[in-house]
Amino acid sequence: MATPSDRTEILLARAAEVVRVEARTIAGLESRLDARFVKAVDILLACEGQVIATGVGKAGLVAQKISATLASTGTPSSFLHPTEALHGDLGRLRARDVLFALSNSGESAEVVALLGPARKIGAPVLALTGAPQSSLGRHADCVLDIGRVQEACPMNLAPTASTSAMLAMGDALAMVVSQERSFSREEYALYHPAGALGRKLMKVREVMRTGAQMPVVNVGTTIRDVVLVMNRTPGRPGAALVVDGSAKLVGIFTHGDLARLLEHAGRIDVGDVVDAHMGKNPKVVGPDQLVEEAQHLLREHRIDQIPVVDADRRPLGLVDVQDLLDVRI
Repeated sequence: MATPSDRTEILLARAAEVVRVEARTIAGLESRLDARFVKAVDILLACEGQVIATGVGKAGLVAQKISATLASTGTPSSFLHPTEALHGDLGRLRARDVLFALSNSGESAEVVALLGPARKIGAPVLALTGAPQSSLGRHADCVLDIGRVQEACPMNLAPTASTSAMLAMGDALAMVVSQERSFSREEYALYHPAGALGRKLMKVREVMRTGAQMPVVNVGTTIRDVVLVMNRTPGRPGAALVVDGSAKLVGIFTHGDLARLLEHAGRIDVGDVVDAHMGKNPKVVGPDQLVEEAQHLLREHRIDQIPVVDADRRPLGLVDVQDLLDVRI
């Protein structure tokens, strides 16, 4: 009679075998990368419309994921369900699009049925299959071949290793096309505004306080008047930027500076000019730097505000640590 420990070993061994089978299958794709892959890349780069991915069953789910990856990395793409396509949704496909059809067997009836209409529309067909001599493979302009795959399913029936291979090949295609387009981190952020990475890749100009929300005082202003300006500024950023006669930044005075004066001097003369008590040569950022860089400076120097300046060191805005919290960075 098997003990609980024996059963644990058996289950883990089975799971490990599935992982090994899928890993070997994906690793084997490297030897299948040839001129056809390069042709597929060029087809997508030349596409003036969208990459319309399609597939049925598990292959359809993989097609949806690959389509989403393409769209998020600079290649417009959408998914078209083959059954719905045969009942009118084929109108989504145009001559300037590419039909990207996925089928391991290459004989999925719903997918094969799209090939003739796609030809009439004039859209090139890119196939991802394990059977290049199948109906799909023979009627495609280009075939990405994953080869005959032994499924990780004990019965060799459930799509497992084959879908992993299709997904890996699709990811390889999407990433190479993205690199060929010189797709940038900034563009990625544009398509991911709600994601953590997208927020970190925001530009400083997108979060900085400007205009009436940016408190600016001139050298020679009294501490009393500086504090009044800070407190009357909408949003009360807790800092004022000090500029000289040329409107160039020469210092910053914060609520923290005021608190330290009170702590060490006991009583201060609010009629003193700010020049002697401001922080001189403050850390600054430019408007086109990443918010992530501004966050790093705030954290490294343990400050709550950082001025945003132009090339001539003239203030353009102010970033407060609260602004980063508001955008969840």
